[in-house]
Amino acid sequence: MIKQRTLKSLTRAVGVGLHSGQRVELTLRPAAPDTGIVFRRVDLAQAPDIRVSPQAVTETRLASTLSAGSAKVQTVEHLMSACAGLGVDNMYVDITAEEVPILDGSAASFVFLLQNAGIVMQNAARRFMRITSPVEVREGTGAASKWARLLPYNGYKLGFEIDFNHPAVDSTGQRVEFDLGSGNYAKDIARARTFGFTKDVEMMRANGLAMGGGMDNAIVLDDYKVLNAGGLRYDDEFVKHKILDAMGDLYLLGHPLLAHYEARRSGHALNNQLLRALLAQPQCWELVSFEDTREAPRGFAQLAPAW
Repeated sequence: MIKQRTLKSLTRAVGVGLHSGQRVELTLRPAAPDTGIVFRRVDLAQAPDIRVSPQAVTETRLASTLSAGSAKVQTVEHLMSACAGLGVDNMYVDITAEEVPILDGSAASFVFLLQNAGIVMQNAARRFMRITSPVEVREGTGAASKWARLLPYNGYKLGFEIDFNHPAVDSTGQRVEFDLGSGNYAKDIARARTFGFTKDVEMMRANGLAMGGGMDNAIVLDDYKVLNAGGLRYDDEFVKHKILDAMGDLYLLGHPLLAHYEARRSGHALNNQLLRALLAQPQCWELVSFEDTREAPRGFAQLAPAW
């Protein structure tokens, strides 16, 4: 049986929020089978639970924000991506402010935290959402079009294409495809950092965004080049970060997917629209588990490899 997974022990980190600039403490804790990923705002009275789901997403401007009543938690996608990449099903996330810390701007620090805590199997079947018919959402037409879709696939594969019309971005890979069953998430995807443009910073900060951003937690570009002294971590780091984000956004579904995700110029908003469209069409998916691991797609029965 492919089993659900949680942490072996708790683990902690301290950082700042990318957009809020606030100091925040993060504690990741084990959780019982069928708990899912649950954020807890421990700085608020009664520490309200915020359970991940597509319907809990209330803001998608530059990040994915979850809410439960008046309590919210922002910028959850990098942590959720690490959970998707390593196959963590059940976990409590205690947080002392309204934004997950950005750490180094990628999912690598979260991968380290999860693997440092240890990932263990639980005595309950892991339930996958298997796509049986295509689902697509689209915005715009022609060269300006954006779209994202889920197609049937015996595994989990993601393909993404970007188009930023910027010399430094255009000189790198514009499209990447990653298969979770055969690839190494920690090595191939998790280290890709978020990125931003100096021309946008003043406007963003005037709107209360990017208050904690800098070259230690983002790739920063002027009109022509990457400004970070160390350059890029991957030749195609920009589009790989879009894959990283998409994995985090899609894991808000509450189940691992068996699907081929394809997207062009998608973002947090369109990814959430895709999940909502999927749930609105129950004829396009089914929940499955695997009693016999030999019937599962390749690579899904084992714990993810370490670094």
